[in-house]
Amino acid sequence: MLNWLDQRTGIVSMTKDFLTEDVPGGASYWYAFGSATLFAMILQIATGIFLCFYYSPSSATAWESTKFLIEKVPAGHLVLSLHYWGASAMIAFMAMHLLQVLLWGAYKKPRELQWIVGVLLFIVTLVLGLTGYLLPWDLNALLASRVAINISGNAPILGPAVLNFLQDGSGIGTLTINRFFGIHVWLMPALLVGLVGMHLMIFRHNGPAGPPIDEAPKLKPGRFWPDQMFMDTVLSFAMFVIIVALAVFAPVPLDDKADPNNATFVPYPAWYFLALYALLDVVGNFPPAIVQVATLFATIIGPTLLIVLLVILPFVDRNPSRRLSRRPWVLGVTAAVMAGAIALSFVGQSNVVNQQLAHNLIGPNAPAALAVTGNGSVQTGPNGTASTESSNTGSSPATTGSGATTYTNNCAGCHGATGTGTASVAPPLAGNDVVLGDPKKVITIVKNGLSGHITVKGQDWNGQMPAWKGTLSDKQIGDVITYIRNAWGNKASTVTQAQVTAVK
Repeated sequence: MLNWLDQRTGIVSMTKDFLTEDVPGGASYWYAFGSATLFAMILQIATGIFLCFYYSPSSATAWESTKFLIEKVPAGHLVLSLHYWGASAMIAFMAMHLLQVLLWGAYKKPRELQWIVGVLLFIVTLVLGLTGYLLPWDLNALLASRVAINISGNAPILGPAVLNFLQDGSGIGTLTINRFFGIHVWLMPALLVGLVGMHLMIFRHNGPAGPPIDEAPKLKPGRFWPDQMFMDTVLSFAMFVIIVALAVFAPVPLDDKADPNNATFVPYPAWYFLALYALLDVVGNFPPAIVQVATLFATIIGPTLLIVLLVILPFVDRNPSRRLSRRPWVLGVTAAVMAGAIALSFVGQSNVVNQQLAHNLIGPNAPAALAVTGNGSVQTGPNGTASTESSNTGSSPATTGSGATTYTNNCAGCHGATGTGTASVAPPLAGNDVVLGDPKKVITIVKNGLSGHITVKGQDWNGQMPAWKGTLSDKQIGDVITYIRNAWGNKASTVTQAQVTAVK
């Protein structure tokens, strides 16, 4: 039967030629990262197909279908968790494979195109991770994706077009979910499979690069089968065991359904985007005159230059040697970038944890003995009672206290505890001419929301402010506007409930 198939398809001969390939320097676990990444991709495709049987992409059904999958579908939560952790494994192993090729100089002639396709594969995988993040449509999915979309919208020239393409409208909703679903399920997987096929084809043509030495390996060459195949299988199986263990003991969470008006929830980005989020926090503390330029460089220009550098690296690095000791510049820059990314990731994780702790202290579930002062700090009063005294004047203590609480519970998540704003998300309120100007304009913005391009303190913003008239009462809106008009050095007239009611 095999002879019959081989005579008509050549599959047996091709398989034999593929398996009997020599491996320069012998089989090694260093070569197994690519195979483990390929196995993770297969796992993602298999689990993704299963999830598509139950997922419904719309703002009215995405969260509900995900919840149904978790609670009602047999093994649904397990498969969803396998897909969730498999994404992390695929990105991690692809990064390790890319780093190993970079360190060993396997991007040099004649493997330039093989390297470029590998870099494109890494970018496509990150896009898959980003677009899949929104699909559960819970609070974390909405708020984390909103930051990513706003970052894309800040790009020079094409930013507004990219923002409109990703959102498919003026705000994040059903059309956005459908756009991300199409990219995540159809466009990116098609590109991924095509690039993987191209990568393997070029790899088969060039053959393995071998260890990072300039002369021919002294060790006897090993065979892909069974030596290297065994090591590939061992690493892939170990990765699968870890994914299953994480899926069982740390299943994917599902937060409350996405709510654009919820500003108290602190989103936690995926680990592979923590460094970028940390950069946003760092540049947000820069002087106002340069924060916009710094944000643009940190989120758009810097990553783009890094990608371009990776793509052109084979043509820039003309050093023919692959020895580690003879390539100090490439290895030095690589070490610096890796150290910076790891350090920023730890900073990003620490920032997220601190923000979550702060919201737990000053949010709706805070202890009764805690309150927020005018400068955004938590303070206890005499005998453990709450103190709502403000460090600012211009409003009564009661009004300032209730306004501060409303601000902390609903506004601080975007505009910051001290009104400094959040880079690429929300403008600052401290020293904001609109905040200090005509009360009617501020009331209109808070009640009815605001979207599109605005300029605040000489900086451009292109985000979305939710409408609060269905969430906060007129009195709460008046109190919170009074608070922001008299906190952090601001000083303006109070806003009464009657003024808020008069604005439609």
